[in-house]
Amino acid sequence: MIMTSLVRSMKSLLLVAVSAVSLAALSSQAIAATAEDLSRDAAQALEKLYKTNPTAETIGKHAKGILVFPNIVKAGLVFGGAYGEGVLMKGGQPAGYYNSVSASWGWQAGAESYSYVVFLMSNKAVKYLDKSKGWEIGVGPSVVAVNEGVARNLTSSTLKDDAYAFIFDQQGLMATLSIEGTKISPIKR
Repeated sequence: MIMTSLVRSMKSLLLVAVSAVSLAALSSQAIAATAEDLSRDAAQALEKLYKTNPTAETIGKHAKGILVFPNIVKAGLVFGGAYGEGVLMKGGQPAGYYNSVSASWGWQAGAESYSYVVFLMSNKAVKYLDKSKGWEIGVGPSVVAVNEGVARNLTSSTLKDDAYAFIFDQQGLMATLSIEGTKISPIKR
């Protein structure tokens, strides 16, 4: 009985260690070397989104600011996390640099990378990002995650929320049923 409990504890500890090592190894790939690299990668990611999703381009024309995270890396095995760095674009020019950090727990296994863009549609949303020194998704301005069904119904006259998020260019395999929180914070570049 004691031996079974010890083996179970060791397995749990090993799973946590593997998750942490996997995330650390993968997250180093998500960090851009310089502000120029990050700005270039963000511009390419935004261009790719626009080519594959015309609705995103329409929304982008009306946005007050656009947060672009060109490479988020996510890994987990029971406990997991995701990390990536991005650029806030205003008027087509970089206006600030941010990171996106997520932590999760629950039934999950695997690793993946993806890009995401958040279109900030109101001055209120942009000001909140600037003043909050970090934006926890789910707190503050409302964010609508846009999938293909929602995208088909969005037009410039139906845009009513503070922010719209598009996740795209997913690679890897991640099976998940988890509780997750994301925080976006300013960084120096």
